[in-house]
Parts: sequence; C-alpha cells; structure tokens
Amino acid sequence: MLRMLSRPAVKLVERYLPDPFIFVLLLTIIAAAAAIGVERQTPLAVMRYWGDGFWNLLTFSMQMLLILVTGFMLASSPPVKRLLQRLAGLARNAGHAILLVTLVSLLASWINWGFGLVVGALFAKELARLVRVDYRLLVASAYSGFVVWHGGLAGSIPLTIATEGHFTAEQIGVIGTGSTIFAFFNLALVVCLFVAIPLVNRAMLPDDKESVYVDPKLLDDAPATRVRLTRPAERLENSVTLAWLVGIPGVIFLLDHFVLRDGGLNLNIVNFMFLFLAIVLHRTPRSLLESLNEAIKGGAGIVIQFPFYAGIMAIMVQSGLAESMSEGLIAFATETSLPFWSFISAGIVNLFVPSGGGQWAVQAPVMLPAAEALGVDIPRVAMAVAWGDAWTNLLQPFWALPVLAIAGLKAKDIMGYCLIQLIITGVIISIGLTWF
Repeated sequence: MLRMLSRPAVKLVERYLPDPFIFVLLLTIIAAAAAIGVERQTPLAVMRYWGDGFWNLLTFSMQMLLILVTGFMLASSPPVKRLLQRLAGLARNAGHAILLVTLVSLLASWINWGFGLVVGALFAKELARLVRVDYRLLVASAYSGFVVWHGGLAGSIPLTIATEGHFTAEQIGVIGTGSTIFAFFNLALVVCLFVAIPLVNRAMLPDDKESVYVDPKLLDDAPATRVRLTRPAERLENSVTLAWLVGIPGVIFLLDHFVLRDGGLNLNIVNFMFLFLAIVLHRTPRSLLESLNEAIKGGAGIVIQFPFYAGIMAIMVQSGLAESMSEGLIAFATETSLPFWSFISAGIVNLFVPSGGGQWAVQAPVMLPAAEALGVDIPRVAMAVAWGDAWTNLLQPFWALPVLAIAGLKAKDIMGYCLIQLIITGVIISIGLTWF
C-alpha cells in the first residue's frame, strides 16, 4: 500500500517542487505578504525588517557550511571510508540497503544532526556502489533519519533550557536533560521512530520497472595518483609529521574539553572535532585538501539561501507574525491537547524559520504562559516544539541541501518519499506527545 501511495507523491513532487532557492524566494514573498495583510505592517516596515535581518545568520551560515565540509572530509578519510564500505557490505539486496542506510542515519542524527546528514549521504553513495537500488529512495532514506535530531543528544531546545542563564531561566528555571531528552515519553518516541521509519522506507521500495538507478562508476572517487616529490613544498604537502603535529594537539584539546572540563556539544565543538579528526585520519595535508576541494562544491546552496532565511526569520519575528500563528493554533488547546498543538504550530513555523534555537526564541514566549495557565508539563511542551521543528524538515528542503550536494540529486528527487514519511511520523509523534 505504501508503494502505491508513494507513486503519486513522488510524481507530484517531481512535477511541482521547485529548486530550494525558488522555494526560499516564494517563502520570502509569502512571509512579507502575510506580515502586511495579517499584521497590518507597512510595506516599508516589512522591507526594513527583511533587509536589516538579512545578514543575521552569517555565523550560523559559516557553521553550517563547515558542518558540510568538515563532515565530508572526515567521512571521506581512508579509515572512515573503509568502515562505511564494511557496513555497506552487510547489504545483500535493495531492501537491506534501504533498512541499513535508514538505521545508520537515525543513529548518527540522534547523536548529532550535522554528523547524521553527512554520514547518511556518504553511506548512501557507498551502498549505491555495491547494491542495485533505487537511488532516489536510498538518499531519501538517508535524509529521513534526520527527523529524530531534535529529540537526540544535540537537540538545541532541550540543551538550551538545560543551560544556566538561558533566556527563559527566570520563568521556568533550568530543566535538565533527564526531563527532556532522556524522559520516558521522548525515549519511547525515538524507539518507535527507529522501528517505523526504516520499515516505511522499505515498504516504499519501487519495483524494478519504476526504479531509478545510478551508474556506480559515476559515484567512484578519482583514483589516487602517486606524486613524485621533487620540491620542498611538495614534501610539506605530503608530510604526515606536519599534519599530526597540528592534528594530534587538536584531538588532545577535545579530550580536555569533554573529560577534564566536562564540556558539552555545540556546533563549534562538532566542527572542531570533525576537522581535527579529519586532519589526523587523512594523514597528509594534500589528502585533506583534495577532500576539501570535493566537499566545497556542494556548499553553494547553503551560502546563497541562509541570508534569505535570516530575512524571513526577521519578518516573522519582528512583525509579530510568528507569535500570531502560534497563538492562533494553541488558542483552543486543552491540558491534554496543548503538546499536540505546540507540535503542529512548531511544524508550521519551521517552514519559515528553519532554526531550532531561533524557533524556540520565537515560540517560547507564547508556549510557556499557555503551559503554565493550563498546568501542562513544561518539558513536554518544550519537546513538542522541538519535535515540530524537526518534523517538517521532511517537507522543507533547506536542511536537505548538504545531503543533496553530496549525493548529486535535486530536492524533487527525494521529497516525494519524504512526504509519505511526514504523514506517518506526524501521526506517531502526535500520539507519543499526547499519550506516552
């Protein structure tokens, strides 16, 4: 049945879903029109919100670009590639490949969202080299695991409210991860999704006539060429000693950060970890730079689209539109249904504000008073917003950019399958937030 349902979804998306850059242009127009029509803002005011906020995500943009680049360099290092090849060798047929790539992506995304995006995409390519499987569904399966990230170890909302001095600390205090990430309802949701998502992806596997395959030769890396070292500069570029003199201290810094200083994960630490592990595992600067040249090709979408999303976020926040949307959706919520409506409202806002931390800043002032007034468990409401933020990423192509860049596909190639997952995971998460 899921295979039958996925056919029209795939065809619909292939026909009507534009390139992600066109998508962000349309969202810009919609957000501006809504701010003018609903919030009664003047066109000049909306234009100023947009222009003033256009560069507000430059730091985050660079962090995202580095997630793609450093993650690619780490995953393309010889030891990691050998590990991925061994894992790929476990798949004996197309069904096995779909299940395996989904599980690896789910686990990696639960650990860290950036790691999950990059590892899932690279593992999908490795599987496609060995197994004849529909490449669109394979890459969609790799991306579908991303839906669990905000319920995992690097979830920005639960980590924010667990941090001393966060912006709502005076209102709700500091809420430890034992009440959010490691709460029973959240772990139960994660387990259910770890079972359901791989099975749904497997059930959507098209038959041979409808499958789209990729030539494994197109996925092969360029063969390494031995360089005759004749110049001092070439010896430096191929020096293991030089790489390790810098790389090993970086790894020691990470051990100090996590073990001696009990530091946590954030985007900067993740990028630092990816980069210095890549330096050590590539062994020579030349090998690392060759990997960098390959990785950077996929960063164009991130570079051009993040400023537009920053502008959209500014319109949504400063015009009051995001707050009005959230208030409208929870206006008729009850003690039982508030987590559900928080989830739905977060999913809708995420289409325009695809940033977990930024979204919590927008929605917390609305959700927290509602939770207090209705006597609803605040950690559950916070996690409902977190899950809503992650959920509609299955429809919003923004976060798929690193995956698509690595895989060499377009958003329309995978989003039809993701649309089916959006519906099914939405039902599961809604039930879990309400009844678990």
